[in-house]
Amino acid sequence: MKRFIGWLGVVVLVAFSQDVQDRFRAMTAKSELAGLAEPFRGVTAKGTVEPNLFKVQSSGVSTEPVRKAAVAFLAGLTAEQRTKTKFPVDDPEWRKWMNQHFYIRQGVSFLEMNEKQRELGFGLLRASLSADGLKLSRDIMKLNETLGEMNNNNFVEYGEWRYHFTIMGEPSKDKPWGWQIDGHHLIVNYFVLGDQVVMSPVFVGSEPVIAAIGKYKGTSILQEEPKMGLALVRALDDGQKKKAVLEVAKPANNNVGEAFKDNVVLDYAGLRGADMTAPQKKALFALAAKYISNMDAGHAKVKLAEVEKHLDNTWFAWIGGTGDTSVFYYRIHSPVILIEFDHQRPAGLRSIMKDQGPNQEHVHVVIRTPNGNDYGKDLLRQHYAKNKH
Repeated sequence: MKRFIGWLGVVVLVAFSQDVQDRFRAMTAKSELAGLAEPFRGVTAKGTVEPNLFKVQSSGVSTEPVRKAAVAFLAGLTAEQRTKTKFPVDDPEWRKWMNQHFYIRQGVSFLEMNEKQRELGFGLLRASLSADGLKLSRDIMKLNETLGEMNNNNFVEYGEWRYHFTIMGEPSKDKPWGWQIDGHHLIVNYFVLGDQVVMSPVFVGSEPVIAAIGKYKGTSILQEEPKMGLALVRALDDGQKKKAVLEVAKPANNNVGEAFKDNVVLDYAGLRGADMTAPQKKALFALAAKYISNMDAGHAKVKLAEVEKHLDNTWFAWIGGTGDTSVFYYRIHSPVILIEFDHQRPAGLRSIMKDQGPNQEHVHVVIRTPNGNDYGKDLLRQHYAKNKH
C-alpha cells in the first residue's frame, strides 16, 4: 500500500506540474538571459573594481577535508548523476543561482539521492562549514518543509530535499575547483584554490523563520543576527544615527545583491567605521563575524582578518524602525565584504498574511565579496595569468 501511494504521488506530481514546469522554464530562461547579459565584473561602489585587494597566497589552513569530502560525494553518485553534476571551473553555472522556488536548477538534488548519497552530500557541507553553518543550512531545509506544510502540503514547489549540488572543476590539492548548493533560501558558492577559500555569494533565509507547526515544529534560524543589528544601531548617538539610518519607513524589500546582481553598483552609505567609537567598531566587527563564522573556523579566521583590515572603511547602513517589533534592513559594506539583512514582504505565505508589508517571519540575507572576487573569480583570474589555461 505504501509503495502504491508513493507511485501515485509521482503520477500526481507529473500531471500537476507539466504546465507549471513550462512556465517555470520560461521564467528561468528570462532571468538568466537578463542576469548573464553582462560579463562578470563584481559588486562595486562606483562601477570600477578596486584593484589589488585579493592575492593568491597560502592561507595556512588545509582544504584537504573539503577535497576528500567532494571526491567521496562524486564517487557515491551514479554515472548519470555525476555527469549532470560536474561543470568546468570557469563555467557560467556559478552565476546561475536564484532563491525563488520556481528556478530550474542544474546538478543533482537531495530529492534524487538515496540515504547514503544524502549523507555524503551533508559530509561535503560538514567539511566546508562550521557547526553553526551546517546547522543553519540544515534548518533552512527543514523550514522549507514547513513552508510546504503551510501551503496545504504543497511539496511540488517546496520541501526539505529540493536543494541541488553542482561541482565546478575537479577536486584538487592545487588546481582551482569548487561547489555550489542552490535551493529556496539556501545558496552557497564555495571556491577553492590550494588552501584558499572564497565562500560567496551566500544567500540564506526562510519564510517562516520559526516553525510553529508541523514536522519540524520549534526549528528556528537567524534569531541573533537581527538582535545584534538592533543593538548596534541603538548604540549610536543622535548624530551617528542621522548618518546610519537612511530611511525610517520600510514598505518594501531592500536587498540589492540577490540573484543575478553580480555587477550591482552600490555606493557606500551610512556610518563609516572610522566615525564609530571603539566599542561600536567592536560591535560592527562582531556582527560581520556572526555571518562569516558559518565558514569552517580556519578559513573564517582568514576572512575576518581581511575584514578587520578594512574596518575603518566599513559602512553600516539602516532602513526601518529600531523597536523590538520593527521591520528593518541593514548592511555592512566595505571593499572586501557586503552583508545584507532584510525583513521581506510575504511570498510563500502571502495568501495567509493579513499585512502584505515586510514582516519578521520572512528574512533574506546576502553575503558577497565585492570588487571581483565573488565565486573566487579574482583569484581564478590571477591563477590563469600565471598558468596556461
